[in-house]
Amino acid sequence: MITRLGALSLVTISLAAGSLTHGASAAAQQTAPVSPSPATAAAPRPEPPAGAEGGLERAYKKEFAFLGAQRRELKQRIEQMDTTAREEASDVGNQIERLEGELLALNAQGDRLQEQLEEAERAADTNAGSRETLEAVFDQAGTTLTKHGHALIDTDDFKALDDEAKIGKLFAVTSNVVSGLSGLRQTPGAFYLRDGTKTSGTVIRVGNIAAYGVSEAGSGALAPAGGGQMKLWTLPAADVAQALARNEQPDPLKVFLYESLDKQVTEDQNQTLLQHVDSGGLIGWLIVALGGLALLLILLRAAFLKSASTSTGDVLNSVGELVKQGDLNKALEECHRSKGSTGRVLAATIRNLDRDREHLEDIVSESILNESGHLNRFGAFILVLAAVAPLLGLLGTVTGMIQTFDIITVFGTGDPKLLSGGISVALVTTELGLAVAIPALVLGHLLSGWSERIKDDMEKAALRVTNLYHQTKAAA
Repeated sequence: MITRLGALSLVTISLAAGSLTHGASAAAQQTAPVSPSPATAAAPRPEPPAGAEGGLERAYKKEFAFLGAQRRELKQRIEQMDTTAREEASDVGNQIERLEGELLALNAQGDRLQEQLEEAERAADTNAGSRETLEAVFDQAGTTLTKHGHALIDTDDFKALDDEAKIGKLFAVTSNVVSGLSGLRQTPGAFYLRDGTKTSGTVIRVGNIAAYGVSEAGSGALAPAGGGQMKLWTLPAADVAQALARNEQPDPLKVFLYESLDKQVTEDQNQTLLQHVDSGGLIGWLIVALGGLALLLILLRAAFLKSASTSTGDVLNSVGELVKQGDLNKALEECHRSKGSTGRVLAATIRNLDRDREHLEDIVSESILNESGHLNRFGAFILVLAAVAPLLGLLGTVTGMIQTFDIITVFGTGDPKLLSGGISVALVTTELGLAVAIPALVLGHLLSGWSERIKDDMEKAALRVTNLYHQTKAAA
């Protein structure tokens, strides 16, 4: 566009220059005949003829008309070129818009193709997973049917079928097997009695989930004994087995349901206290020993405090009566005969009754402090045992968990029985530790409170004797 406008300007300028040149030449041609020569320049200018001025004017008018025509022609040409340029620009704009629309359409088509590709990939993954699931179903069905005598999966005819036909074939064979197993079946067989001996008789199977054994040595419901063998269950069901052998319907039907004959079913056994403690291992027995020691110390301290609390009242009554009578020597002998903490405190009080009251109180307090060692005997040790027992239980918990993780590391988690040993140590030791600590802690604090009350009673008894002495002395 700019190039065209530049070219148009150049053409306009050229035409204008050409017009001017043409006009100048024409003017020169018109004026050349009338120019004075050098010889005649000094002579007086003659008057131009009247016809020459009219010709020049006509020449200028003619030239002006020519230039006006040229100008209008150029203007028309410029307008025409502008119109053409606008039309071409409009065409170009329309073409650009069309191309942009085509680009957007192509982009949308590309997005749709991308979505279709992703959907196809997901469908391919789903088909692959479905295929794996289908293969797993075929393998499981083949294994199950093989146990019942139908080796269908490995046959060439079955392998030649398509998937839909294989499913239909398996469904039909499985339905026949289930129909055959849903009723009662009596077959000769052998099973183990409760004492472990093996006997032969008739085995009555209820589908594939229960069985009864009938023999001369024993009859009843059968339970899995491991390895496909069966044994008599502890539940007495001999009448049920014999009724089923006679094709009669027992009422009620005592049955033991099982999932598989490959895994042995063990009977529940009541665990004794010793077996329970023994499941906690060495730490369990150590906690029990600490508990026994704590119980012994508690009994000894309780017996000692019982004796001390009982003698306090008796000694105070006898000694107080003698003090009222003013016989301090006999009162002192009575204190020595009691041979107890209260007797020793009252003896120290009687020996110092003549001292001032403040000094006497110090002597009584010193005597009670001397007796505190006897009254607090075993108290701190009992509380220590109460604190150590749960710590040993925690130690057993950690030890048991370590044993459990060691077993998991070596054998994995497939057999829960292997894990039960470590778990028993962990839980039983915690239980034993708390069982020892809680009563020992409670009883230890109760005995400490009892000891403090006995000390208060001794102090009251000493104060009572002192008051009786001063009252008797004042009365006399």
